[in-house]
Amino acid sequence: MDEPLSQIRLRAGRQLAVIDVSDTGVMAEGEMRLLPGTHVEVHLVTCDGRQLVRSRVVRAFVRQLCATRVLYRGALAFDRPVHTAIVGYAMPDGDDVLSGVSGKPYPDSPDLRVGPSGNSSSL
Repeated sequence: MDEPLSQIRLRAGRQLAVIDVSDTGVMAEGEMRLLPGTHVEVHLVTCDGRQLVRSRVVRAFVRQLCATRVLYRGALAFDRPVHTAIVGYAMPDGDDVLSGVSGKPYPDSPDLRVGPSGNSSSL
């Protein structure tokens, strides 16, 4: 299965591959011609569910040109903010979350010394 927001679909039915996404817009590419200044409606599936978002094509260019197809890449600005955060594990706030947690040193660490018998003295 594709990752969240790896694909979007225009209301006209054409799919675009998502290159980058934020709460205010998306960079996507596909075989549909994108014209700067035009408006398109984009179907998104976010953590808030399926949404239809009106968007404006801010910029677009031909990404790849072959004998059999033309691939376009464009930046779309959403008309309203959309919560696009990936749902996953929450990260704790603060830099000192792991302070006081000790672990094993790396093999080349000065804390790991090998004695004359070949045994580690700190393990």
